[in-house]
Amino acid sequence: MSVFSSLPLLHPSASRRSHRSTSLGRSRLRLRWLWPILFLLSWGIVLLSGIPAIAQLDAFPIAPPPQAPRQEIRGVWMTLNDMDIMQDRQRTQDAMGKLSSLHFNTIYPVIWNSGYVMYTSPLAQQMGIQPFQYRGSDGHDILQDVVNQAHRQGLLVIPWFEFGFMTPETSELALAHPDWLTQKRDGSQTSVGPAGEVAWLNPFHPEVQQFITQLVMEVMQQYDVDGIQFDDNMSLPREFGYDRYTIELYKKETKKAPPANPADEAWVKWRADKITAFMTQLNQAVKAKKAQAIFSVSPNYYDHAYKFHLQDWLNWVRKGIVDELVMQVYRSDLQSFAAKLSRPEIQETQKKIPTAIGILTGLRNKPVSIQQIQSQVWASQQAGLGVSFFYYETLWDQSPDPLADRLAGFQALFPNPATRIAGSATP
Repeated sequence: MSVFSSLPLLHPSASRRSHRSTSLGRSRLRLRWLWPILFLLSWGIVLLSGIPAIAQLDAFPIAPPPQAPRQEIRGVWMTLNDMDIMQDRQRTQDAMGKLSSLHFNTIYPVIWNSGYVMYTSPLAQQMGIQPFQYRGSDGHDILQDVVNQAHRQGLLVIPWFEFGFMTPETSELALAHPDWLTQKRDGSQTSVGPAGEVAWLNPFHPEVQQFITQLVMEVMQQYDVDGIQFDDNMSLPREFGYDRYTIELYKKETKKAPPANPADEAWVKWRADKITAFMTQLNQAVKAKKAQAIFSVSPNYYDHAYKFHLQDWLNWVRKGIVDELVMQVYRSDLQSFAAKLSRPEIQETQKKIPTAIGILTGLRNKPVSIQQIQSQVWASQQAGLGVSFFYYETLWDQSPDPLADRLAGFQALFPNPATRIAGSATP
């Protein structure tokens, strides 16, 4: 049925003369022909008037409308530099409240650094490797208070196992277990990096693997945490692995001595595969204790991580032992920063698990402006990635910008909440 058949017709009065009725009938007939023409003309005007708007949208893309909450990481690391905050109950409460109000959803508090733990550890005490304990200002358990305060604000707490296999050679751990340390081909046992001069625990040694696993499980058992995170130091610089234990293990499995070249492809792969096997076992232990725990990894970009630190994190993702990935991209140049976001391994990873970019908000001797932070966050969001900031104190407490501008800048980054669910691997 035609839409026009429902239009009402004018009925002539019975008192009108017949010739007038005939004239009106002809007029109605003409109107019947005009209605379709007028209808098409009106639609033509609507469509034509929309052309400039469409062209403008193509030329100047605008932000899409707000979407339903999804598994978007909005995190921040809390380092030893933030220990004064975490040791004070009131300051911890204020910090968690501020993060929640600005629509953050995840915190990564440090629990392992320089060969020492930042929580109550019976294991460390029994082994005699920690003559002191990190406690709160009123003697309270720091990690317990952080977990309680964060959960009240709806924040996930994923403790950060910062130093991985790295430890200062002067730590009680290194001094008590010298056989746990690996070495370079020339016999030296240290490397120099952002953390200074450090030694490396041998990731291939069963006692080292047991020690790391026990520490992780201690945290999982004692605290209601939402997961555990390992960073770029859950690895080994490729120059290492020439200790007696590893040499003998390599000879046993390959029937030959390790190559003199630490960059030899087969030698790199053999050691990387050993670390992958350990991470698989560690994941299984964590999941056995708490199935929904988030097994998080925060590495450097893949080429560097694998070739120089034997950290085959892309393989970890493919094996399904990583629940979220936060790749560190601490660069000031936006073009260089953005280039890392579109790499194939990131595109592959973000299709499988929540994926984010680690962004530097400043160091004590290297302040970062809110403009640089915003540009990097927007680039990450444009690529469909979450973000995590290094580190809490430089979000606004130590900043080159006025406090009001800094807070307003972060408020603009996350105008709407993004709820996270522990244990969900849906991006």
